[in-house]
Amino acid sequence: MNNSAIVQYLGFHAKRLVREYTFSVREAGNEPHEFTLAIPNEAFNSHRARYQDGPDICSLKLQQELTSHANHPAENHFRITDAELENYRGAHAPKSARNIYAAKVARNL
Repeated sequence: MNNSAIVQYLGFHAKRLVREYTFSVREAGNEPHEFTLAIPNEAFNSHRARYQDGPDICSLKLQQELTSHANHPAENHFRITDAELENYRGAHAPKSARNIYAAKVARNL
């Protein structure tokens, strides 16, 4: 994606099988293009995706498509795959908390 493109999240629509997220992409001097990205509702129900992460998951996918197609993908509708959801979860997994009390107990012994 080149720096002259502005990506704006427009919102989502909950449908029977998917949740669709809509984005507008505008390049300087050009009309905006709308893109729709869908995440299956089953991914939310099975806790493979969180509702609050939906826009971010779709934004990352859209940025990837824009980058690989010089801001002009042939399609304007994309479906988030299970592999993409798993990659997102892996990249955004919470860091394991260090047990700060274990070190203190060990020093006191």
